[in-house]
Amino acid sequence: MLSLRQGLGLNTIRPLGGWQPSDEGANLIAWYKNKTGISLNVSDVSRWADSSENSFDMVQGTASEQPAYDSSTGELRFVAADTQSLQSASDIELTSTFTIGIKLFPTLNNVVVLGDNTINNEFFKINTSTELRFKTDGSFINIAVNDGDLTADNYLVITRNSSNLVSLYVNGTLQTSTGTLAGTANIDAIGVRNPDNNPYQGLISEIQIFNKESAEITTNVNDYLSAI
Repeated sequence: MLSLRQGLGLNTIRPLGGWQPSDEGANLIAWYKNKTGISLNVSDVSRWADSSENSFDMVQGTASEQPAYDSSTGELRFVAADTQSLQSASDIELTSTFTIGIKLFPTLNNVVVLGDNTINNEFFKINTSTELRFKTDGSFINIAVNDGDLTADNYLVITRNSSNLVSLYVNGTLQTSTGTLAGTANIDAIGVRNPDNNPYQGLISEIQIFNKESAEITTNVNDYLSAI
């Protein structure tokens, strides 16, 4: 599957004129797009520019903490032992509904995918190989995977609706486990939470963040990520 993916361009695997995250207008809060907006320090990522209009660019100025980059796949490779991460100068604040789509391949559990490195207790974490933890404002929920392994090559979609119900899709399949958690989800980092805790280990190819939840956007994000 990897060799097939490497041999296909976006125009090959996604018809021109198909849905794009930018079609959601102001509801697109941040978009770390595959193979786009990457600034390199030799072969390591110093910046992953936000492809939305909000300029939540993720930056890392310390060379040893910059994830490696594979230009053929657009994958960023994070090493937990080096606390590799990227951080924005300002916070993304999700006060109510949201949809977050991520294409990733964690190789460890107990690692943060998205978090806040300036505010405590704000993160989305691969808690175990079968459990995602979402924590905000000091409270958390765990969402279990029905079957399968979160420390694998997956695409995840996490949603919160107007009743604060949080749901998880793994490779397009809605998981039975859900949770309810209100509060403002703060995000200013990829791969770490305050203070540089639970650093991520593995690959990340794309992240999409919306302040909107609906069946339509969930389907569109799942379909889009499945083609990366």
